[in-house]
Amino acid sequence: MSISQENAPIYEALMEFEKKRVVPFDVPGHKRGRGNPELAELLGEQCVRMDVNSMKPLDNLCHPVSVIREAEELAAEAFGAAHAFLMVGGTTSAVQAMVLSTVKRGDKIILPRNVHRSVMGALVLCGAIPVYVDPACDERLGIPLGMRLMDVETAIRTNPDAKAVLVNNPTYYGICSDLRSIVKMAHAYGMLCLVDEAHGTHFYFGADMPVPAMAAGADLAAVSMHKSGGSLTQSSMLLTGSGVSAGYVRQIINLTQTTSGSYLLMASLDISRRNLALRGREAFAEVVRLAGYAREEINAIAGYYAYSGELINHDSVFDFDVTKLAIHTLDIGLAGIEVYDLLRDEYEIQVEFGDLGNLLAYLSIGDRLREVERLVSALAEIKRRFGRSDRNDLMRQEYIEPEVAVSPQEAFYAEKESLPIARTKGRVCSEFVMCYPPGIPILAPGERITGEILDYIAYAKEKGCSMTGTEDAEIDRLNVLKGEY
Repeated sequence: MSISQENAPIYEALMEFEKKRVVPFDVPGHKRGRGNPELAELLGEQCVRMDVNSMKPLDNLCHPVSVIREAEELAAEAFGAAHAFLMVGGTTSAVQAMVLSTVKRGDKIILPRNVHRSVMGALVLCGAIPVYVDPACDERLGIPLGMRLMDVETAIRTNPDAKAVLVNNPTYYGICSDLRSIVKMAHAYGMLCLVDEAHGTHFYFGADMPVPAMAAGADLAAVSMHKSGGSLTQSSMLLTGSGVSAGYVRQIINLTQTTSGSYLLMASLDISRRNLALRGREAFAEVVRLAGYAREEINAIAGYYAYSGELINHDSVFDFDVTKLAIHTLDIGLAGIEVYDLLRDEYEIQVEFGDLGNLLAYLSIGDRLREVERLVSALAEIKRRFGRSDRNDLMRQEYIEPEVAVSPQEAFYAEKESLPIARTKGRVCSEFVMCYPPGIPILAPGERITGEILDYIAYAKEKGCSMTGTEDAEIDRLNVLKGEY
């Protein structure tokens, strides 16, 4: 039977399976919800009936040969990839598989420092050596920008033995690098190009969007379908180009991904891919319209700055994702995280994240005009009720250039000691420190702790940023390497 983008093979197989009323003497132990009625009540009878285990009619995620394989083939076609892997461990799992498929212990990988924690986690696991390309920074907004071609070329020429170049595209703030040129440059030097495309699912389906990784010729790309694509949280895709061995990537994925893949997550990927392939162009056109309307209304409130394509300089900001509603807040006298907290606590509006100077309201295919209007009204009221003219206590800079002393893997597994954070200046950190979201490390294992970093951490804690990554949950102490480095 031929299949097309109108099919959803996993979903269709689940529906057929449900009709057969198979008696379950396998896992999961709730047995279609009968053993856990509270769970069935919470999720619904149909949901728990479809929470099933791998079996012949439903295929197996570790080695797909039927409906999962068909779903992956349809996804590859929809995304313009040579192969697509369904990922049920989130885009963290996809990013780590992408990196682990490319580099091993001692190999160099060129990447921007403002990567997601999943990239740094992959380096801890495999022992690769990061070669950082420090991103330019917008001094007004305090955000890291994209990778400049001249900086990428310098890193490549200085490290011709590097195996790969990794690019964030887009960043959390909507900033895009010159992806086509970076791919071409990497390939010219015999390197692979990897793209953390967690926030760029819509690039593949919307009109007049920045170039997606596969169209740019990238070798691997991790895509968060659950972010802008509409699938369930924790479901993602890993895409590969024609020059990558899909069989080897599958082996790497199977090192860390569960052998009990959730059919709820896989079916959501299958259905969401079908939805985007059939209706994505119209859906994302509406998202762009809503984001444009919101920016216009927010920028009419003196003090806020919802930025967009005017940042494009064809270098560090090669392109901009106009669906991203990122808003600079310092000119109303409030840090982004303060506005974030006020929106949630005073107005029951949950935005994606707030940092020291900005917040991000994530718009996607499920948003409606009335919710956008509610957000705009709340921002206007926050300025009126809580805005301050005194900005002397507000920190501006978001990006701090790291000083790398040892590799992330060596630092993470080295002998260490725990010290009060005030006594760690000059020492080498052996753990992560980050605000989550967005999950970009302030400190990563192997980096030297400076006074500027300690000031940043103290300020972020004072403003209410959610800090993670350390063994000490309060981040009053840090683990540092023993001895001199």
